[in-house]
Amino acid sequence: MKEIVIHPYNPLWPAQFASLGSALRATLGPHALAIHHIGSTSVPGLDAKDVLDVQLTVTRLDVPIRVPLENLGFIYRETVVRDHCPPGQTIRPDDLEKRYYFRPEPRVHLHVRQDGRYNQRYALLCRDYLRANPMARDAYAEIKRQLAGYFPADQAAYYAIKDPVFDTLMAGAFIWAEATNWSVPSTDA
Repeated sequence: MKEIVIHPYNPLWPAQFASLGSALRATLGPHALAIHHIGSTSVPGLDAKDVLDVQLTVTRLDVPIRVPLENLGFIYRETVVRDHCPPGQTIRPDDLEKRYYFRPEPRVHLHVRQDGRYNQRYALLCRDYLRANPMARDAYAEIKRQLAGYFPADQAAYYAIKDPVFDTLMAGAFIWAEATNWSVPSTDA
């Protein structure tokens, strides 16, 4: 298992996503309703693990994309089938369902989510909120740096703390989304 290392923001991350997004678009065609750069590497100025997170939005989770993705070097992880439910929320299980692929080098996490579901919107709201709020972005970066310092080899501990702290931060994102009339953005690729 790789050690958790938080890197200063890398201005090359958007270009790396653009290249990957183009390859995904060319390979998946109409199966890809949207391809978004999500996660920490998608937020300018946010320190992050050197892993691109990508969200692929599809009409249904059973669209035939596994073989084309494997041809691009992605590995399907059958055990990752849903996102966690933030504390205090009641969300239907199908609104958290997803498919997950990864690529070891360069490191990419590909989250396949169904259009209109809670988890599909949550990832984009998270990104857009952190892009619009430097104070939230910088606080989140500090949380990640501290956790990586305390738990560099313990991913379970890192995420057991980071996820609920992030859910607390996201409470502000929902207020921000309502105040700004935020809506799901069009595709990035």
